[in-house]
Amino acid sequence: MIRIKMVALAALLLLLSGSATLAADKAMPTFSLPSVADAKKVNSDDFKNKVLLVSFFATWCPPCREEIPDFITLQTELGSKGFSVLGVSVDEGGVESVKQLVEQTKINYPVVMADEDLLTGFGGISGVPTSFLVNKKGNVVKFYPGYVPHDTLRNDIEQVVKEN
Repeated sequence: MIRIKMVALAALLLLLSGSATLAADKAMPTFSLPSVADAKKVNSDDFKNKVLLVSFFATWCPPCREEIPDFITLQTELGSKGFSVLGVSVDEGGVESVKQLVEQTKINYPVVMADEDLLTGFGGISGVPTSFLVNKKGNVVKFYPGYVPHDTLRNDIEQVVKEN
């Protein structure tokens, strides 16, 4: 119960902070960044005609780490239906700690390191975790400041996957 109140308070603070975070129904910014796992380029074009959950996270963030098993499950169960997760690390310590987390938790979706252009393109990220749900047309349709329960994500994703 305390955890839920803390997450709700954090979300409220993010909303009240006047953050310029990208609003729903705006085009997702384009990007081309190396994968943490193998340094191959991950491009925004790779996700054309897919529903995409973009999650900004940090390795030191407990709610971020708590979301990872849900993201792995969603990627496994909905990946064949035109859905993908994209993890975007805001860690300042470099790629090694992020790569270690990817390997330890067996993340099955692409993970990249955020750059200034991507952070700015999403309107600035004032806290983690912060996630965006992008439809098949490449438009942001949902914004999630803070931890999001699995059932909420799954319902939102399934609804957007069904849309044409």
